[in-house]
Amino acid sequence: MKIKPLPPLNSLVAFEASARHLSFTLAAEELNVTQGAISRQIRQLEEYLGKAMFTRANRSINLTPTGLQYYQSVSQSLMDIAQITGEVKKWQGEQKITVATTNAMAALWLLPKVAEFQNEHDDIDLRILASDNILDLRRLDCDLALFYCRTPPAEMEVTTLFSEEVFPVCSPAYLEKIGQPAAPEDVFSKTLLFLEESQRDWVNWEEWFQAVGLPNITPRNRMNINNYPMLLQAAINGQGIALAWGSLVDDYLQSGVLVRPVEHVLKTPSNFSLLEPKGRGLVPASVKCFREWLLQQLPDAVGQKGLV
Repeated sequence: MKIKPLPPLNSLVAFEASARHLSFTLAAEELNVTQGAISRQIRQLEEYLGKAMFTRANRSINLTPTGLQYYQSVSQSLMDIAQITGEVKKWQGEQKITVATTNAMAALWLLPKVAEFQNEHDDIDLRILASDNILDLRRLDCDLALFYCRTPPAEMEVTTLFSEEVFPVCSPAYLEKIGQPAAPEDVFSKTLLFLEESQRDWVNWEEWFQAVGLPNITPRNRMNINNYPMLLQAAINGQGIALAWGSLVDDYLQSGVLVRPVEHVLKTPSNFSLLEPKGRGLVPASVKCFREWLLQQLPDAVGQKGLV
């Protein structure tokens, strides 16, 4: 959708400086242009808006009521743009690393481990961008990306982190409540937790039932959640059974917070992968350092490039 109507954007900068100083001369000095250039920009803006922004008398200027209202909005908008621009520019340098991943991978796998890297490399700054709504992995603006992929983008270097097993989990209290039924149909006929379809690459219940040879069981109750860490928290709370990705729930299983109500498991053809832009030129030493550390966190400490 095109953003409109927009005034000449250069005139907004000239207007903001003039309104802040209440002086075309001081605005010109700040922007390193002539006073005549500032006057032309203000005139262009007023003609575009069809309203006077300033009153001019005795070689001084003041804002009109419309000009004051417009200045307040323009000033805040330009400050917002300046702030986000500064944040983006800050993450450009040898000792800055941007890692893009999903909320699940960030919360359940990366963040619990990354404190070790920070302790060992306190001169390197990390920026973790977590999102579950990235439509095109090829357009990621990052140094490294961690995603669960059925078909990784061909335009990126792909390193397999680990293949994945998918199986149901629930809390011990939930399993006790349903009485540890013998048949899988009884286990899954109560309450199932569903990850909403925005997670297109992730296995859903229907696919899982089919893959492990069970009928497509319709539960008595279902809860839909669009965030995987929240889905697991609902399972921990005893609110139903969730599908778990083994590498993301290892700690929960080892602590006993979650248990597996059945032995059925799906070994998926997809993998959690490390994605890196191709043809990006010289890779900073900090990115190489983080990449090497990341691969050391794997169960066998070996990255397998090109196996996806």
